[in-house]
Amino acid sequence: MTDRFLRACYRQETDCTPVWFMRQAGRYLPEYRRLRERYGLMELCRHPELAAEITLMPVHRFAVDAAIIFADLMTPLEAMGVDFEVQEGVGPIIVHPIRSPDDVQKLPVPDDDAIAPATMQAIQIVKGELNGLPLIGFAGAPFTLASYLVEGGPSRDFAQTRAFMFRHPKAWHQLMAKLTETVVRYITAQVQAGADAVQIFDSWVGCLSPTDYCEFVLPHMCQLFERTAPLRVPRILFGTGTATLLPLMRQAGSEVIGLDWRVPLDEAWQALDFAVAVQGNLDPAVLLADWAVVERHTMNILRRTKGKAGHIFNLGHGILPQTDPSIVARLVDFVHEVTDRQRGWR
Repeated sequence: MTDRFLRACYRQETDCTPVWFMRQAGRYLPEYRRLRERYGLMELCRHPELAAEITLMPVHRFAVDAAIIFADLMTPLEAMGVDFEVQEGVGPIIVHPIRSPDDVQKLPVPDDDAIAPATMQAIQIVKGELNGLPLIGFAGAPFTLASYLVEGGPSRDFAQTRAFMFRHPKAWHQLMAKLTETVVRYITAQVQAGADAVQIFDSWVGCLSPTDYCEFVLPHMCQLFERTAPLRVPRILFGTGTATLLPLMRQAGSEVIGLDWRVPLDEAWQALDFAVAVQGNLDPAVLLADWAVVERHTMNILRRTKGKAGHIFNLGHGILPQTDPSIVARLVDFVHEVTDRQRGWR
């Protein structure tokens, strides 16, 4: 059944719980590692045939219910003229971080057709190979992209980002508006190229309090989801450390909220008033343990759904590089088999 993922996004009944994984096309796959011996990360993203090949790797290995296009969160920033390098084991490093309102003023919003044309070509290639399996496009959320721009790279506490918000609120909102416009154009292009759903990764927004999220982020997220509603595809909003932000994130307008592993799924869903579908939320580190541990933690999540329509099984973050692909394959089959047998929960 190729549409169970899309049906679950809209909280419709499915024959069993759909499964896909963040970073399911990545470093834990030996065939991907062989490509990385020859190409850098951004080089792979800029070659449509290679990006398409990587996207399809897990589809060929596992019975996942969706593919996600291989790209990088930094891709739209590249179209904005941001100079950066991706350092192995560290992440993206911005050559000239934003340090003043003048830096924000100079940042351009790229034209629609200038944002990642290679990614759009990769989407078109992949769509021709999926035989109806849904393809997920994705983008970094404005706050997460802004945090990279201001911090200059990954951070533990995002102190510079929060300081910039408080010191320069007008410039902050200008920055968020530019990034929101860019992300809207990027998402729109992906859907027009063939993506059946999109996920917005707000990976670092959990560093904010609910009050600051309301003031500095939520208005822009509402704008993002309002602008992309006419695309008529399900949109997933995911963040980490967001237990206190979930009701506010729901206000933004996505059809699905992705959950990390730090919050029990049933409690999170209740905090969302069961008004959206939920995705998650197995700790990625569990997959490094014996199968008995994986099975126990997975069953705990499945029991917490109480069989409600609208759960998409995923991890609480991306697959770790040390993960054994055979465990991933077994997990996909296990979720399908258990939830197919236990639809009587309802």
